[in-house]
Parts: sequence; C-alpha cells; structure tokens
Amino acid sequence: MQLSELLNIEVMDLDLIVRNKSEALKSLVNNFDQVGGVTDPKELFQSLQAREQLSTTGVGNGVAMPHAQSSTVKTPIIIFARSQAGINWQALDEKDVHLIFMILMPKNSSNEHLKAIASLSKKLMEEGMIDQLKSVKNAHEVVDLFSEEADLKETAQAKSEKNIISESSDTYILAVTACPTGIAHTFMAEEKLKEAAKKAGISIKVETNGQAGIGNKLNQGDINKADAIIVAADKQVEMNRFDGKPVIITKVSDGINKADELINRAVRLDAPIFHAKGEKVNEIEDSGEKESIGRQFYKHLMNGVSHMLPFVVAGGILIALSFFWGINSADPSSSDYNVFAQILKTIGGMSFAMMLPILSGFIGQSIADRPGLIVGLMGGIFANPSVLAAYAPQGIFENLVPSGFLGALIAGFLAGAIIRGLQIAFKWMPKTLEGMKAIFIFPVLGILMIGLLMLFVVNGPMGAVMTGLMNAIESIPREWGIVLGFAVAAMMSIDMGGPINKAAYVTGTALVTQAQGAGSDVMAAVMVGGMVPPMAIALAATIKPKVWSKQERSSAYVNYAMGASFITEGAIPFAAADPLRVIPCLALGAGLAGALSMAFECVSLVPHGGVFAIAAGGVSNPIMYILSWLIGSIVSAFLLNYTRQLKKG
Repeated sequence: MQLSELLNIEVMDLDLIVRNKSEALKSLVNNFDQVGGVTDPKELFQSLQAREQLSTTGVGNGVAMPHAQSSTVKTPIIIFARSQAGINWQALDEKDVHLIFMILMPKNSSNEHLKAIASLSKKLMEEGMIDQLKSVKNAHEVVDLFSEEADLKETAQAKSEKNIISESSDTYILAVTACPTGIAHTFMAEEKLKEAAKKAGISIKVETNGQAGIGNKLNQGDINKADAIIVAADKQVEMNRFDGKPVIITKVSDGINKADELINRAVRLDAPIFHAKGEKVNEIEDSGEKESIGRQFYKHLMNGVSHMLPFVVAGGILIALSFFWGINSADPSSSDYNVFAQILKTIGGMSFAMMLPILSGFIGQSIADRPGLIVGLMGGIFANPSVLAAYAPQGIFENLVPSGFLGALIAGFLAGAIIRGLQIAFKWMPKTLEGMKAIFIFPVLGILMIGLLMLFVVNGPMGAVMTGLMNAIESIPREWGIVLGFAVAAMMSIDMGGPINKAAYVTGTALVTQAQGAGSDVMAAVMVGGMVPPMAIALAATIKPKVWSKQERSSAYVNYAMGASFITEGAIPFAAADPLRVIPCLALGAGLAGALSMAFECVSLVPHGGVFAIAAGGVSNPIMYILSWLIGSIVSAFLLNYTRQLKKG
C-alpha cells in the first residue's frame, strides 16, 4: 500500500488553529468523525491521549506523529494537519510542532498498512521534505509529495541499500530500535542512526522491532562482524545474542535526538562489554545505573503476582458460580447436589491449585529465565498443601506442613538464586555443552535442591507463619477488624500501584490463596479500597463540574469504568497533579469503604474483578459491599470538591 492511499484530502487541515496538543487531537478526531471513519470518537481521543502519556509523539523538527490502534477506527488513515503558529507538544527537541501526521489504524491492521506507516517516518527524514510540507498551498500538493512515483523511488533505494549503509570505513556498527507501540519512534530512530552513520562514513545495519514484527533482523554473521552495537529501545528486545560485544543501551528517543553522539560513542568503542546471564532476555534500561535491591525484589515479585492473578480470578469465580445451586451443591452426599456445580467447583479448585506454582515459577523466571521458571514451578508445587497431601500421605513426609503463599513466594526467589549459583558453578564447562546445562544439569540439580529446601527447611516455619496469620486475623474482634479494613483499604489509595498499594494487595491475595476457595474479608476490604479513588474522581467531576476544567472532566469521566473494574491507577494523573490535596481525600474515602466492608462481613473469593467479580458471586453480601464502595466514593468526591473550592478561593 502506498502512503498516498492513506492520506485523505477530506480530513486534512492546513490552517489548524488550536491552543494546545489536546485541542489539536480533538480537532483531528472530529474531522475523521465527520467523514464517518470512527465509531466512537471519544474513545479514540482517549486512546490518543493515553499514548501521549506514555511518551511524547513530538519527534522533533516541528513534526508530531500521534497514533493509535483502536477498534473504533474503520479503515487505516493518516490525517495531516499544519499549524502556522506552532503548538507546544512537549516534543523531544522542545520545539513547537507545525506539522502533524495523525496515524489511525484498526485493531487488527495488516502488515502492509504498518509498513506504509513505517515508510512515512523514513520519508519525513528526506532532505527538504519538512520545508516542502510547510509551504504547500493545498491538500492535493501534500498527496503529490507522497505519490506513488515518490514511494517507488524510495522502495528502489531501500532495495539497493538493503537497509545497510556502507561507506569507506572498516568500522561496522549494528543497531536495534524499538518503542512500545512500534509505529513511529522505532523507524524515526532507525533513519536518524543511518543518517548519522552515513555522515560519519561508517557502515551500519539497523534492526527494527516494530508493530509488524522484527524487520531486517540481525544474524549471527552480522553480530560476529560488528565492532559495537547500539540498542535504542523502550521495551524488551533479544539481548543474549550480543554476549561479549560492546553494547550501548539507551532510550529510543536518544536514537532520534542523539544519533550522532551514539554513533561517535560506538566508533570509539565507548561502551561496556555486555555479558549474557544464562538464557535471560534482559530488560532495557535507560542508563547504566543499577537498580536498588528493593526495586529488583519488587519487580521480580510483581512478575510472579501478575502471572498468578488470572488463575486466582478464574478459580475464585468458578467456585463462586458453583454456589448458585446451594452452598453444598458440589458435595455428592448433600441433598443440594448438582453435577454441574461439582464440575465448576472442581475446575475452579484445579485453577487455585496452579496459582502457587505460577507465582514461584514466574518469580524464578524473572531472576533466571527458563531454568528459573522450571525450578520455581516445582518450588510452588512443594509449597502446595493439596499436592503434598496427595503425593506424600505416609512415611517421612507424612507430618510435613505445607507453607502456602509465603512458601511459594520464597520458593521463587530461592529458584532464581539456585540457578544463578549453578550457572556460576558450571561456568567452566565448554560452550559446546551449553545445551546439557539447560536440559539436564540445571533441572535435575535445581529441582533436587529446591525440593530439599522447601520440604525440610522452608515449609515448617512459613507454614506456621501463614497459619498464625490466618488465626490472628480470624481472632481479631469485630471492632479491630474494622480498623484493619480501614488501614488496608486506605493503603490502596496512597501511592496507587506503588509499594504501599502493592503491600496491601499482596497481603489480601495471600489470604485468598491460603483460604483455598473460602475467601477473605481482608481481600474484600483491599479491593473496595482500590475501587474508590477512580470512582471518587469521576463523581466529583460530575457533582461539581464548575470546579474542574473541561479537559479534567473528560479524563475524569473515564474513571467510572476504571473504578468499576478495580483499576486504581485511573486516579494517578489527578493525584500526581495535586498530591497534598487529592491523596488524603481519596485515602479517607477508601479507608471508610474498607471499614464498612469489614463491618458488613463481606468476603471476597477473588483478588480482582471489581463489579464483574461481584456480579459473578465472587463477593459475599454484594448489596452491602456495593453500598460500602459508593459511600466511600461519595465521601471522597465531596472532600475533593471542597478542597478544590478552597484552592480556587
């Protein structure tokens, strides 16, 4: 597909008059809506704004390339607009934007469409192209600049170059570019690096990790030949292949704005030697700074929790659905017995049985990749009460205590440490035997070691801790239980997705998993506390719209859906803008909701889902639970509006 086919004359605006980036996005979406190209303009606008929050699409040289893939878009399109006055887009070069190319794609766009858009990024790099676009007199001239003849010329040039810029120097540089969406920045960085290499007179080959997949993939021959490698990426890329090579790791925006500097560093070999760790696909960091131990622990833990959640949610919901025929309907000996209820509860229980191995397995995977995953999975199995009871009913294992959630958590970190230790211990082996390590040595020794540690060292103490925690919570008097509910729910709204929020959430999740389908009142308080902040923001903007700007109201109303879905992060932009006023208001309302949930003896069988979990029967006493949520949200909403009035006054 040619670029000229994606440019629509009807929606172009060569004299765009707006005050800011948000108005520009809204104006172009409205243009698209007028020609019937979008089914829900509000949702599309929100998608574009969400993309801007990830990182600016102002790519420099007075150009912005906002983009979105959305189910609301009927056909692929590039909407061109020009602002004579310029718009503050927070661009990478901090200059105003005059030329806007809004790229809109349906959810499942073909690779041909994505390739055409990638070529737009390259086209804009051509000498004189920006000046020509600034001086065009009508929409037809814009299309002519991207005509088939021009596109064919570019294609022929690309084929002749094969994406490798070759100059007289013997230096050979490789590069990898990648951005989260893989539409614009990836290819802009590619072109800038090639341009800088050409200027420096060196050879370069650039791999792009774009939306359409990996383009111009670096092969082993390229890597062996390369003097240095530049990785300009904001997402994970395959790194172990660069073992032993000087590698510069940086942001994709640096590939656009600091291409000359990066090429010069590569030529001077001013880069640390990259050392692969086992089979791990390393995360790309913005700099060479090492993460703190606390940050690493948090990252590994969240990798395990995020992979575990679907199993807990699915298991809890299926078990809850089995109660539809009666609380004992899954028991064949009960008069309420129903075969479908038994099927649901059995499947749900099996899903619950998987959550501990998944938790520990993916903690291990985060630390030591595939070998860590294998050993971690087994560590979670050794911590699982039902598995121990089934496979070790008698003999030496008869009286072993399962450790549950805490044991699985420790097993994940032990698995990572065991594999790291084995990698060091067997480093002496020749590379020709690398396959034997991953397939034979690491699994056998790793599983043996994690088994011995879990069964004879970890399970006893951690099982006692979990049992003590459960007993302590069950023995808390109702009035103190209400205080506990207030505390954990308020924690959910203090840093929304941060360590305090996650500490409360992981505690609730641990209690749900340990309960094995019986549910947890603490988890109910945690979830309702997380549902309050976004709902409170939405209610506050609805109740008193005059104290909120038009842009704030547009963003606030989306939080109705986020609050209902237990996505606390929807309130983050508002809390970040005025934390001293907003966070206390949200914490008080969230805490009140958690306290009420405890007072009404609400119990959650699942650690996520919001109103969907409630509707499926995942929360007991659902009417009072929803009432707790609404009361807390309304209190926070009135407090928010009151503090905003004081601020304005």
